[in-house]
Amino acid sequence: MAKDAKPAEEGSEAPPKKSKKLIIIIVAVVLLLVIAGGAAALLLKKDADAEAGDEEVAEETEKPAKKAAKKKDHGAPPVFVNLDAFTVNLVPETGDQYLQVVLSLELDNPEAQAQLTQLMPRIRNNVTLLLSSKKASELLPKEGKEKLAGEIMNEINSAIEPPTKNKKGEVVHAEGPVISVLFTSFIIQ
Repeated sequence: MAKDAKPAEEGSEAPPKKSKKLIIIIVAVVLLLVIAGGAAALLLKKDADAEAGDEEVAEETEKPAKKAAKKKDHGAPPVFVNLDAFTVNLVPETGDQYLQVVLSLELDNPEAQAQLTQLMPRIRNNVTLLLSSKKASELLPKEGKEKLAGEIMNEINSAIEPPTKNKKGEVVHAEGPVISVLFTSFIIQ
């Protein structure tokens, strides 16, 4: 009988070894699930906080939201408007000098083209006055042409959206629909 009792005890010892492996595997899986759940909760909380912060900022001021809506969509093709040629007398330095320039305007959205066309007489007047106030020596170097392009852009944007004054009394130019001014022809004679 004693011999029969020992094999029964040995047989009962074998199942605990298998159950230890099973318990270790279950604990490892549960631990991985807890870690993954914690990481997911942390990431979702950060996203929710960022969205809540964006909503608070948007509610505080409406003007930046309008500016963000105006920004150019990088996926959309650019919108260009060609203007008729400008021919003006330059400020005399060494006799009579003339400037003939043809411009293309890059706009931030297609809807701005209608507004630009509607205000074209005012825009042509302002650009003509600006061009006729220049000297040939100012416009000959590349930097002079780049500066002129920026001044024309500000002039056109000011005609579309007039500048305002800030609290200090300084003139602030509005961000108009014209993104850049491109010269397609530039002749000084």
